Amino acid sequence: MSGTSEGPRASAGTAPGAPAPAVTERHTAVPAESGPARTASTRTGSARTDSTRTDSARTGPGAGDAGSIASELRDYRAAFNAATLPMGVVDGRGQIVRANEALGGLLGAPAAVLAGRQAYELLDLATDDRTWHAYREVLLGRRSRFRCTRRLKHPDGRSLWAEITVVPMTGASAAESARVLLTVADVSDRRELQERLRHLQMHDPVTRLPNRTLFFERLASTLETPPYQDDSLPPRQHTRIGLCYLDLDGFKAINDTLGHRTGDRLLAAVAARLTDCAENDASRNAGGNRLVARLGGDEFAILVEDSAGTQELTDLARSVLAALQQPFDLAGQRLSVSASIGVVERIAAGTSPTGLMQAADTTLYWAKADGRARWTLFDPERNAHRMTRQSLSSTLRPAVKRGEFTLEYQPLVGMADGVLRGVEALVRWNHPQFGVLPPNRFVQIAEEDGSIVQLGRWVLRTACRQARRWQLDHPDEPPLFISVNVAVRQVWDSDLVADVAQILAETELAPGLLQLELTESAVMGSGGRPLRALQALSDMGVRIAIDDFGTGYSNLAYLSRLPVSVLKLDGAFVKGFRYEDGTHPSPADETIVEAMVQLAHRLGLTVTAECVETAGQAERLRRIGCDTGQGWLYSRAVAPEQIAGLIGSRPLEG
Repeated sequence: MSGTSEGPRASAGTAPGAPAPAVTERHTAVPAESGPARTASTRTGSARTDSTRTDSARTGPGAGDAGSIASELRDYRAAFNAATLPMGVVDGRGQIVRANEALGGLLGAPAAVLAGRQAYELLDLATDDRTWHAYREVLLGRRSRFRCTRRLKHPDGRSLWAEITVVPMTGASAAESARVLLTVADVSDRRELQERLRHLQMHDPVTRLPNRTLFFERLASTLETPPYQDDSLPPRQHTRIGLCYLDLDGFKAINDTLGHRTGDRLLAAVAARLTDCAENDASRNAGGNRLVARLGGDEFAILVEDSAGTQELTDLARSVLAALQQPFDLAGQRLSVSASIGVVERIAAGTSPTGLMQAADTTLYWAKADGRARWTLFDPERNAHRMTRQSLSSTLRPAVKRGEFTLEYQPLVGMADGVLRGVEALVRWNHPQFGVLPPNRFVQIAEEDGSIVQLGRWVLRTACRQARRWQLDHPDEPPLFISVNVAVRQVWDSDLVADVAQILAETELAPGLLQLELTESAVMGSGGRPLRALQALSDMGVRIAIDDFGTGYSNLAYLSRLPVSVLKLDGAFVKGFRYEDGTHPSPADETIVEAMVQLAHRLGLTVTAECVETAGQAERLRRIGCDTGQGWLYSRAVAPEQIAGLIGSRPLEG
């Protein structure tokens, strides 16, 4: 309003005859006048206009901003209440200040009723220390965001998974500066999809059992030390764990002959029986859970948490074997299968998943080596022997290069006169950790890894060199023959004939003074390259002896076709001879030995008896006609210096 009673006037500067502008509350037109009156009027109007502008500046903008903020707050609150996402405002004490209808619907209470309630109680935020601590950090302003997932109960009775997010509210007034915004999103569908994908990822598609990944995840969780100790629970060191680790015997043959489809059906049927066995065991023994898993191929595992002891695990293994021995009827085919099972049971404290599985794998190997279709319990002593064996295997080859091996020699004595005729070279390993080791501790390992070729060549060269030295040191005495053990792998993996010829040439030892001993199982049935090698050695003049005769095939028909010169009777026959008091522990042994000696002589072979320990045994062997004897009655294996003292001496006791 202009604040004057005058009628409407044209504004200064308005063209004559132009229509007058409309009159409003904040604008009044002033008609054109002439002379001073118009000028004064104009000035007065200007002053009034300035006054109006000043008033407008004092009241207009401030009132507009306040109105705008109030309007925005109304809009925000309307959006907050209408939002489908459950939300709430929480103060610094954790109490809900206001909640929208969606949150009320989710929690089954009107939104107004939720005001004043503790948010952590409604949303289960205090069930674990980690979640509670993070939530409190946001309330106290020391953390910018908190998010967790919780399983909640919907008012309609169903369970749902909710993703809860708590963030500080920015731009609030000083009174609201400590408030946070709480949102609750229903992620049940996403969670269900994730669980389905995880189930597919963690389960075997053929048997529907947990797979290797889930098994090790469960095993690690079972063995994990709890972060705190609950005094109401039994001590952790008393908790035990058990594992049956099994492998189907002959499954590959079924897969190869009947096809993978039949093999998969068999695996599924085996899984069902294993599950039944585990459930039956759980019903008989109170305690932890049982987990049946397929680890891959035809390998399965049954994990027993909080086991009652070894007896429970062995009973479970027996039930599994019995269940699998029953025939399987698969699509009109009747199949039979067996399994080998490694059983491990121990205290959980101090046990790692890797250590437990290594023990189970070792025990499963023992079960297969012992004959299959059986269970074997983990034996710490046997495992220690295996570990020692592994240690020897890894250091055997370098030991040959380092010169850790030595030879000792055991006399071979003529039974008729007691005179020293020859010696057998026996290798010893001066191990830096385990001391002096006899051949039975490492020769088999050397045969398995192929180092027997290198070791055997060293033994042969050292023994021939020593025999030649004795011969040179005692030129007036009949030379001793040297007997050296040869593994069948030396015949296959090396040119044994060339090695022998080279060593004999180097040492200048006559071929007739070298005797090579091979076990009966290695010689019997020899054909091809081994037979040609033995024949070449015999043609060279080297004597071939069959060691431990009578314990293997004992195929006498081969004796006439092989280039054999000597039979060495196994000591088990000699031990059955009469004792000093005249008793006969095994009279049949004497009869067998007598028959073998007579047969050997008719074939032109000489006979050596091993393990001669008493004068009575020596006397009986002499009467039977045995040619030479070897054993503790005459001497143990000794250093070469002691053998030198026996050359040319009086007959040895016998």
